[in-house]
Amino acid sequence: MFVDSHCHLDFPDLATNLDELLRNMARNQVTHALCVGVNLADFQRVLDLAIAYDNLYASVGVHPDYEIEHEPDAAHLVKLAEHPSVIAIGETGLDYYRLTGDLEWQRERFRQHIRAARQSGKPLIIHTRSAADDTLRIMREEGADQIGGVMHCFTESWEVAQQAIEMNFYISFSGIVTFKNAIELKEVAKRTPLDRMLIETDSPYLAPVPFRGKMNQPAYVKHVAEEIARLRAMDLETVASATTENFFRLFKTAHKNRSKVH
Repeated sequence: MFVDSHCHLDFPDLATNLDELLRNMARNQVTHALCVGVNLADFQRVLDLAIAYDNLYASVGVHPDYEIEHEPDAAHLVKLAEHPSVIAIGETGLDYYRLTGDLEWQRERFRQHIRAARQSGKPLIIHTRSAADDTLRIMREEGADQIGGVMHCFTESWEVAQQAIEMNFYISFSGIVTFKNAIELKEVAKRTPLDRMLIETDSPYLAPVPFRGKMNQPAYVKHVAEEIARLRAMDLETVASATTENFFRLFKTAHKNRSKVH
């Protein structure tokens, strides 16, 4: 079985076809999925999905791309994370690719999320793009290793992956690893210890080959696992079993067979 460790089923493009997406998950042996929050304004709809479906989970956080009027502090994030369907803090991190200028507000937001994770005891989901050095530095300064988490949709170098793993983080591969031009990332997928690896879709984005360019969905996470198995010359079942076990080891409050929590 497979677990999609990062998707956005609350986004309108997916939410309008949710029943079919869940059926597709079942057909492809994708048993669980983590619906990741990107801003607090829409957090309730993420949480509602996790409450309504036994095999969906939620996270709470504000993506670094979102410029908002009121920044969340650690205490507020901890309060929202008290719901048992919320299993992680994030996604959070740094993104210097889309935004320019003084981005100290991004760095302070990231720090608040790390503090919330440590206080709540729930792991971090970290997004980093064109900001690896600062991301790793702040992780060290704020003691992110004390709670751990996942470097989601990883696209950095093996050196960055090593440093994250040393801080108690998992490396999560998305459909990008199936792209022909992702040469460096394929090498990271070969070298990452199997017990520190997760798989994800980041749907509705980044659909893997053979669906590249189309809308992504959790059922397609199987193709990510297939590519990793090919790269590592191992059975698909081995990759599926390891990444599923890793998911439930990291997200300790994500019970495999839970009853709906209201």
